[in-house]
Amino acid sequence: MQLKKLSLALATAGVWWLGNGVAAAAEEVQLAETQVEDAEQQKKVKARLEEIKAEEKAAAKAASGYYVERRSYGTQKETEPPRYVKQLNKTWLKDYDSFADVDWLDIGFEYRARYESRQNDFRRAQENIDDPLLLRSRAYLGLKNILDPFRFAVEVQDSRRNHSDYNDSADRRLSNDPKDIDHADFLQAYLELYFKESIFGKDDLGNNRPFWVRGGRLAWEDLDRRLIARNEWRNTTNTFQGIRANIGEKKNDWQLEAFAVQPVQRFANQLDQVDHAQKFYGLVGDWRGWSDYVTIQPYYFYLKQNGNRVEYDGNGTAYSDRSVYTAIQQTRASIDREINTGGVRVYGVVPGTQWDYDASYSKQWGEVQRYIGNLATGRYINVDHDAYAYTAEVGYTFNKHSWKPRFSGSYGVASGDKVSGTTATDTSDNQGFDRLFGFARPWSNNDYIQMNNIRAAKIRAEFDPKVPFLDNVKVDTGFSWYRLDSATDRWAAGNNLQDVTGNAGRDLGKEFDLRVRFPLSQYAALNLGYAHFWAGDFVKTTSRLVAGQANRSDTSNFFYTELTLYGF
Repeated sequence: MQLKKLSLALATAGVWWLGNGVAAAAEEVQLAETQVEDAEQQKKVKARLEEIKAEEKAAAKAASGYYVERRSYGTQKETEPPRYVKQLNKTWLKDYDSFADVDWLDIGFEYRARYESRQNDFRRAQENIDDPLLLRSRAYLGLKNILDPFRFAVEVQDSRRNHSDYNDSADRRLSNDPKDIDHADFLQAYLELYFKESIFGKDDLGNNRPFWVRGGRLAWEDLDRRLIARNEWRNTTNTFQGIRANIGEKKNDWQLEAFAVQPVQRFANQLDQVDHAQKFYGLVGDWRGWSDYVTIQPYYFYLKQNGNRVEYDGNGTAYSDRSVYTAIQQTRASIDREINTGGVRVYGVVPGTQWDYDASYSKQWGEVQRYIGNLATGRYINVDHDAYAYTAEVGYTFNKHSWKPRFSGSYGVASGDKVSGTTATDTSDNQGFDRLFGFARPWSNNDYIQMNNIRAAKIRAEFDPKVPFLDNVKVDTGFSWYRLDSATDRWAAGNNLQDVTGNAGRDLGKEFDLRVRFPLSQYAALNLGYAHFWAGDFVKTTSRLVAGQANRSDTSNFFYTELTLYGF
């Protein structure tokens, strides 16, 4: 009896154990199936998130096209039309019923006032303190869409300088300096044929590749602005007269621009005139098919000067004016020149990082005349033009920081002429780089450096500080080291100082600069800046050789405050 009870108990226990084992096994199977389902679900979610991310990237790509904005300092081109211009129905005039649907008219008005305080300006022969007030007014009117393919645009500008010590100078190059003064004149006045859908089709993103051609008075910027620029900082503006044609726009994978123009000679107190002594041609390409990695810009420019038609210097002063120029100076200026400039620029952002880069190389070749000897026995000779320039910049942006700081380093070179004797007897090749029609400000905030005979190293910091009561504040600061490329060539921006012996060395000096920009409202913006320059051995030596300047200071200071008002 006891044996039966024991057997029954063992049997019951075995069934219970077996049942628990089966149940546990079932639970494990169910858990495994759940884990598989969860893994598959997570995989699907991850795949969908990647699809959404790819769709967003594709949508952003479709919206912006192939264009990737450069990050390098000071190289952003002025837009076309300029930034102060707005479509009429996107201005405050849209509140009026008559203008609410007007999308065929572009209008703009800008007024800029800049007070400068310059102490010991090395651009001048004499040490002094100058406090000019520079005033610039612009207005723009452009017609589009409604009469396509016919369009037109007109842009006018008035530039004045008040309270400057140089306004009363006996030297007309200073008193009527067209770098600061150009009373009421046309910047642009052109007719345009514009075809949104052209024979050049569409790119792979489906964007139309438009074609346009313009003829008349023109002002624009190309590449990194170092060779062709409107010179937005300067109080007056570079303009040309001729024809521009363009295939594509910045959204496209490729773009090609061509032009045939003549520069416009600026005059302070009379209408500007076409410079019939010079003709300027060019081709500029953009390849953005690899823009996730690099944008490539090849280019070619050709400048031809007829010496027999040279009448004015860059300041609008006639070489025949004997109160300024001697006969031998006029003769040496009246030379033929043919300068070819070919090069390539590459820039972009390294994929998956916040590193950016911008590099360019330019090679110049051709032939120029040089007058050697004195006026009675001298002669013109032809010499080869053989020059080069290059720039490189690398930067890093801390995007996760609220201030978005960017730190960068750059180095630039523009070759100088290796003078083999005095300027009156030199028969060597011309090796000084011709900066064409570019701007100088990224080289020096003091305006001391032009793209000729220079070696410049820079470090910079840019950031957008968060200010409680102001949005979009931008600050940038930097430190620069400058040297001449050739010790025997001139310092172009430094009053053309030169030591043909080379004994003064190549050290130009160092510069610190700081700039703060912030909008006051939708219709007003303020720009504050400061730059300090420490003269190097070359500057100390050559500037003190000028009569009356033996004790000239080794440093200079430049402070400015600039207010810009917008009409729309």
